[in-house]
Amino acid sequence: MEPVSRKQITKTYFFKMALVPSNHTNSSSLYFSLMGIPGLEASHVWMGILFCSMYIIALLGNSMILLTVRLDQTLHEPMYYFLCMLAVIDLVMATSIVPKMLGIFWLNSVEIAFDACFTQMFFVHSATAAESGVLLAMAFDRYVAICYPLRYQAILTHQKVTQIGLAILLRAALVMTPVTWMMKHLPYCSSNVIAHSYCEHMAVVKLACADPRASSQYCVVGSTLIVGTDTAFISVSYGMILRAVLRLAKKEARLKAIGTCGAHLCVMLLYYVPGMASIYTQSFGQGVAHQTQVLLADLYLTLPPMLNPVIYSMRTKQKRVFKLFGQRKSLAEPSV
Repeated sequence: MEPVSRKQITKTYFFKMALVPSNHTNSSSLYFSLMGIPGLEASHVWMGILFCSMYIIALLGNSMILLTVRLDQTLHEPMYYFLCMLAVIDLVMATSIVPKMLGIFWLNSVEIAFDACFTQMFFVHSATAAESGVLLAMAFDRYVAICYPLRYQAILTHQKVTQIGLAILLRAALVMTPVTWMMKHLPYCSSNVIAHSYCEHMAVVKLACADPRASSQYCVVGSTLIVGTDTAFISVSYGMILRAVLRLAKKEARLKAIGTCGAHLCVMLLYYVPGMASIYTQSFGQGVAHQTQVLLADLYLTLPPMLNPVIYSMRTKQKRVFKLFGQRKSLAEPSV
């Protein structure tokens, strides 16, 4: 007997799901089928190796930051608390999509339950919105530290940091819950095959039978408002920081002040540039190859979680997060 190809399985599943009546498509017993990266099926195994490596690095790097800040009392400062928030969000973001992606790439596990799909969508959107909020909080932290160093501890108390963190989570949930709710209550009566490696909003929207413009427009406008508002305040913060730095008399002091912001600026560029490129390519990039759109969306959710710990560790003071483990190891090893 001739073996059944992946393409034939997908087509068979597509046909079976197409027969499901439209008034039953919102049942939790139904499934979507994720295609991975359409057009690059032959490379799925190698793609899996790439994303698995990125995921492992992200897990190790962000977990190391969390554990080290927890163990080292000298790192219990607002700057490192915000860094821990960023690490948690990065872990949530990567974990929301990579395990399922690896199942698709390596095990041909293409099915995802209806409710699980929208749960994944909620966590992905909420994590991206929360990360933008944390980047804004980190910019505010640098602004206070450089412009008001004597009042830093009084302004950014532990209570204030906790309130900022809760506000970031609340904003992300309030803005992104309507997107998931609207998407879940749309009828899906034709194809249930998602041409993507995870339940990306625009990829799922294309499967709806009803007019999805309200959901699509809300997602684009909501994302633009969050990113636009946050980047505007970040720009104002760094404008004030730059003005304060230029007033410093000593060149060494100016370089040190600018250096403390370098890692944060790199992380912001790494997050916002591919993020907005992914959003607008999915929405308006009809001339961009679909596999390019999918790859860009996948990298947007996996590259920052992998590189953020690396970028922060390159700063002199942040290297303590990694050096601490070397010190603990050397103390634990018996002397010869």
